Amino acid sequence: MTPSPPPLVRVRSRAAHSLDEALDDAELVATRAALAQGRWRSARSLLVRTGDDWDRRAHRATVLAQEPSCAVRAREWLLADPGSGDAALLLALALVHRALRGEEAPDRCREACRTAAGSRPADPTPWFGLLLLERALGPEDEVVRAFDEVRGRYADHHHAHHLMVARLAERRGEAGPDPLHEVYDFAGRAAEQAPADSPLAMLPVIAHAERYRVLAAAGHEPPDPGASGHWSGRRARLVMKAAFDWWLEWEHEGHPRRLVDLNFLAHAKCCEGRGAEAAALFHRIGGHATSAPWSYPDRDPRTAFRAARAGALGTT
Repeated sequence: MTPSPPPLVRVRSRAAHSLDEALDDAELVATRAALAQGRWRSARSLLVRTGDDWDRRAHRATVLAQEPSCAVRAREWLLADPGSGDAALLLALALVHRALRGEEAPDRCREACRTAAGSRPADPTPWFGLLLLERALGPEDEVVRAFDEVRGRYADHHHAHHLMVARLAERRGEAGPDPLHEVYDFAGRAAEQAPADSPLAMLPVIAHAERYRVLAAAGHEPPDPGASGHWSGRRARLVMKAAFDWWLEWEHEGHPRRLVDLNFLAHAKCCEGRGAEAAALFHRIGGHATSAPWSYPDRDPRTAFRAARAGALGTT
């Protein structure tokens, strides 16, 4: 089923495409602003309200942790409430993001993640923080170990699966295209095993985009994804169709990271040359662009998003 294109709308201003990782979570945006102003109690209230919605908890805690003053505020929170698992989590994730920027020793972050994990054993989020760290800086066995800890607590963790797909896609990039690469099997199995309404149904699309990133960086694909045959093979077409059909039938409006998936799917549809389907996706995405995959392999994501959106919607 191919939808009719949505009514023509004006492309939103350049400032609207902010690549804000908070996406459309207004509470999170307000809490991050309060944290930047030194008010950590807003973060405490937000995480309490989030409860054990593990995907939302990881999303919110990770975005807050990227605020430059987060580590300082989390330590203030811990001084006021030494037993707070939420404060320990926020400090651990803040240190992880400092390490990813080269501002913190990785071993100190690992210790902080394990401390946070000990304060709330059922919570996968401290282990997700460790996965963030190891995916960028650690050996593969530690990446797998952290992912297994996350999945042992919450099998359908959205962001953790995205991180694993990105890491697996990097295996043997220099060898060139491989239709049997293990990232495709991993993504396919995870999508099949997830509940029917789980956005993990999109994982094969994520795997295809991540593999393009790796192959293009290695010189095996052109730097313009629209000029690449990576998106036109039979296997690619089947993956894209299945994901788009899933979105039409089981659209999951409540998921905190659904806009990440929609950006990946819109990117894929643009590369595939399916303008009407891409237009439907852009209409739903609005101004909530994400850096990945529009930056792949080495592009300005705002420029790429705006050009793709204007082409699909027929606007300038």
